[in-house]
Amino acid sequence: MDHHRYRHLLAEQLESAELAFPASEFDTRLSQVRHAMREAGLDALLLTDPADIYYLTGYNTFEVSVHICLVCSNERLVLQVPSIETGPAVVTARVDETLGYRWEGIGEVIEPLVETLAPFRAIGLDLYGAGLRHGVLRELQARLGAERFRDDGGDLVDRIRIVKSQAELACLRESARITSLGLDAAIRVLAAGMTDGDVAAEGARAMLANGSEFMSMQPIVTAGRRSSVIHMNHQRHRIGPDEPVFLEFGAAYRRYTAPMMRTAVAGWASAEMQALRDVCRNVYDALIDAMRPGRSFDDAARAAENALAPEAGRVFFSGVFGYAVGAQFPPSWVEGSGYIARGQPREFETDMVFHLPLCLRLPGQWGVGLSDTVRVTPGGGEALTENDWQLRQCHAP
Repeated sequence: MDHHRYRHLLAEQLESAELAFPASEFDTRLSQVRHAMREAGLDALLLTDPADIYYLTGYNTFEVSVHICLVCSNERLVLQVPSIETGPAVVTARVDETLGYRWEGIGEVIEPLVETLAPFRAIGLDLYGAGLRHGVLRELQARLGAERFRDDGGDLVDRIRIVKSQAELACLRESARITSLGLDAAIRVLAAGMTDGDVAAEGARAMLANGSEFMSMQPIVTAGRRSSVIHMNHQRHRIGPDEPVFLEFGAAYRRYTAPMMRTAVAGWASAEMQALRDVCRNVYDALIDAMRPGRSFDDAARAAENALAPEAGRVFFSGVFGYAVGAQFPPSWVEGSGYIARGQPREFETDMVFHLPLCLRLPGQWGVGLSDTVRVTPGGGEALTENDWQLRQCHAP
């Protein structure tokens, strides 16, 4: 049978059978987005970021490399997916209409999209988000007129997604629990002579065994000099005696990820390692004190910079003290809706959630990283993860 018949037969048995949240949760999200659309003068949104589509419909898949889009108007939600995504579209999503196309026939997406978008005069796009293909946009603009398309769609959704509902916070707490179990398991087995991959494997096993879905990023483990290089990962390297081992894990629960960093030492931690740990903690304390409603992301970044200042010329730090997290898909758990960094004027609001990735690296030597995922409350930041903020010394005599 073709994918159209498959969709109809599957819907008779399993339509929305694996919806991630109650319908009321999606109704609230959709109401907020539609209200923002009306305020912005938009008739429709054309969304292609898998996380945005998931946020509004529940559509959940591990195949995010294909063209998928959602047209959100004041009246309807129309989801377009390839034939291989028919199953997830039926089982996990709540939409008014699904448009299918042959997986191998990307050109087939244009005519149905033109017909769907034709009634709308102002269509919001996310030009900086994932999934928007230049060829698709070029054809739509050629047929409908470039003047219909505006570039403020992604920002509109981000402003809403960055503040988490109680249902989302519950998912983040469950991710935090599983993440902690993975880190604990990895550190328990860590010892000099193991490979970095051995440690990552134990952490991944524990997270999957305790309920994690496929993760937006796989466990990150680097040791010794490799830990001084930002965004390296395990690669069959043996851990040497007294080397620090940097670990960053993030379990996925209903696609929500609460990441955490820890650093352990395969033996004894040096005084210098402990000193950088203390700096990380000082920066963290400055951040959580500043993460209050009414204060800006820039305010918090400046407070963190003051705490980092004694070591700023000696260590490498990325410059981003926090980034928003929530529901995401590979290749990243970074939500992209907000960053705690210099020059970011947005103010904190209660129930925003950020990962605070505080990793300090001595180039060519080693790095120390610790972090928590933190919720904004009226009294400041509140950790959802449970980091002890210690350098665990593993199998030291």
